[in-house]
Amino acid sequence: MQLFALGLNHHTAPLAVREQVAFDPMRLPQALVELTRAKPVREAAILSTCNRTELYCAAEAPQAAADWLAEYHHLPPQQIAQYLYTLPSRDAVRHMFRVASGLDSMVLGEPQILGQMKQAARVAEDAGTLGTLLHKLFQKTFAVAKEVRSTTAIGANIVSMAAATVHLAGRIFENIADQCVMFIGAGEMVELCAAHFAAQNPKKLTVANRTPERGEALAARFGGDAIRLDEIADKLAGYDIVVSCTASPLPIIGLGMAERAIKARRHRPMVMVDLAVPRDIEPEVAKLDDVFLYTLDDLGAIVESGLESREKAVVEAEAIITTRVGHFLHWMEARETVPTIRALRDAAERTRRHEVEHALKLLARGEDPQRVLETLSHGLTNKLMHGPTAALNQSEGPSRSELAELIARIYHLHPGE
Repeated sequence: MQLFALGLNHHTAPLAVREQVAFDPMRLPQALVELTRAKPVREAAILSTCNRTELYCAAEAPQAAADWLAEYHHLPPQQIAQYLYTLPSRDAVRHMFRVASGLDSMVLGEPQILGQMKQAARVAEDAGTLGTLLHKLFQKTFAVAKEVRSTTAIGANIVSMAAATVHLAGRIFENIADQCVMFIGAGEMVELCAAHFAAQNPKKLTVANRTPERGEALAARFGGDAIRLDEIADKLAGYDIVVSCTASPLPIIGLGMAERAIKARRHRPMVMVDLAVPRDIEPEVAKLDDVFLYTLDDLGAIVESGLESREKAVVEAEAIITTRVGHFLHWMEARETVPTIRALRDAAERTRRHEVEHALKLLARGEDPQRVLETLSHGLTNKLMHGPTAALNQSEGPSRSELAELIARIYHLHPGE
């Protein structure tokens, strides 16, 4: 039986593909049952988020899980094959440790993924598809994530423009969860910023985009709503934080629009972050007393200051993970010897019982107890030593030397002394 991880994520597949293989949380328990019943998969858990769908399995062959994934979602296998990755044993363990620690997230170090993995384990356990191997792996995964987060600064560093955007907003607003956030545009940078802000659970999240469908798709991922660009002027006053990054050749928010919004807000502060080149927000907006306007240069300075600490934290986290992967694989290898150990102990126990029964019969006939004990000990010694002695006598050439060395190591013997 092999351990492996199979799936796709934001690194390997676009959103349009990730959407097709996402699992409905309500149907996930039944899906797990179907996977383990219909295919040669003994243990299984499924992690399904907006950025990844991954199957963690103990099975004879990973191809069975890949075929099931396509079949479950009514997709031709070749349609998703190019986006899938299959990670065997060591790579699977490392991957799970990295995912739980936030090293594989769109937002480096984000903590939400750990909770999502814990939920995936609970669902699998309730569905009866979490066996000894995966249960142990998940518990070790959670322990590694905790160690990474408690001993490194992986979740505390400003590691990207998107993270810096949240950091700047946090300078003005003590709690992002109490604020309303508007994103203008629906490109990659806005997507990253939205992921960072969504992790702070803002009161409201809105995406304004020229193409409504794209804006709605992005907003839906983070539990927000969408508006058209031509609605910004009327609704701007309702937002405390505005992040803009479009390809517009002309500013989207001008000085007049910002002034009207601030007046309607009764001069409550507003944070605006302009990530566009050319700019989406007229520079003159920065002169308004209640507007805090930041540009790419402002964010760049913050990111630069966090580079050194980020690199150190990632290196430290990867070192922890490498060590813990080795420990888990050692446990897996030790498990493979359990049947042999059990068989060895069973054989020894049968021998013991046989000799004890023989000794009790002798005692019942009135034999001398001391002589009975001598007979018992000699009988046990001869029978327990018969196996390795016979194997040595029957072996020849190099195999005899190798076997002799092995027996000496097992019994801590020193023949040459």
